[in-house]
Amino acid sequence: MSNTPGAITLIKLICLGLIWGSSFMAVSIALEGFGPMTIAATRITLGASALLLITAMMRIELPSLNTRHGRTVWLAALGMGFFSNALPFSLLSWGQTYVASGFAGVCMAVVPLFVLPLAHLLVPGERMTLRRVLGFAIGFSGVLTLIGFKAFASAGSDFESLARLACLAAALCYAIGSIITRLCPSVNMLALSAAALSCGAVMIVPTALWQEGLPPSLPAGRSLLAVLYLGLVPTALAQVLLVQVARSAGPSVLSTVNYQVPVWSVFFGALLLNETLPPQLFAALVLILAGLLISRTPVHRQRP
Repeated sequence: MSNTPGAITLIKLICLGLIWGSSFMAVSIALEGFGPMTIAATRITLGASALLLITAMMRIELPSLNTRHGRTVWLAALGMGFFSNALPFSLLSWGQTYVASGFAGVCMAVVPLFVLPLAHLLVPGERMTLRRVLGFAIGFSGVLTLIGFKAFASAGSDFESLARLACLAAALCYAIGSIITRLCPSVNMLALSAAALSCGAVMIVPTALWQEGLPPSLPAGRSLLAVLYLGLVPTALAQVLLVQVARSAGPSVLSTVNYQVPVWSVFFGALLLNETLPPQLFAALVLILAGLLISRTPVHRQRP
């Protein structure tokens, strides 16, 4: 495994940034014809079906429940399905009914900042250094700038403030999901992705049916295409690319996607949806990315 990405890996990283950055725009379009829970359930179910089909075609077996190792992997997949798929997808879909897709995308830059303290507490060898603490502090100031102190006010009618907190909570969910993934026993990553999405689908589909029921009619036009895109590209295809990059270059290289997603989400939202973005968004983006750069920049020096 090389820590220096080659040309093919760089192309895959750019594709991942584009795909995940565009997903927020797709959610905004999907909301024109579907409820937020229905969007989350549909994209997870489509993604799980696609990955299960791929694993079947490649003759990759899912973890066995008959072994202790397999049961541990399925327990991790259950946590991943909840924290990396079912809950954050629901929070983001609901949040984007009140905030711009670009805002939701910028919130994803917060994920690595949440990972820092969680990894310090839960992952052996992941200690909080002075550089990481400084990066976390700068990045968190960007978080406060992003959501605004108004979001902490007790005005229950201010759904935009609640939506900002929902997007931030989704970022926390992704951070928890990444910790669970890191702590999961060694297993085929494609099989783990398929298992996680399957668990997410089992959890989210009944909840969506209970909350929103079946759509009275299948929406036509771009909202339907957006849901299909969300399920097959940002959910299923992105998982395949993620596995390939993680195998060839490692998770540290993969984490650089977090620098791209906010930029692409703002770009697509402003260009294609004509979104009016909050004035503090760009200042928050600078602070968050500065915190990421400081906390993630290697500090290795030649040993004496």
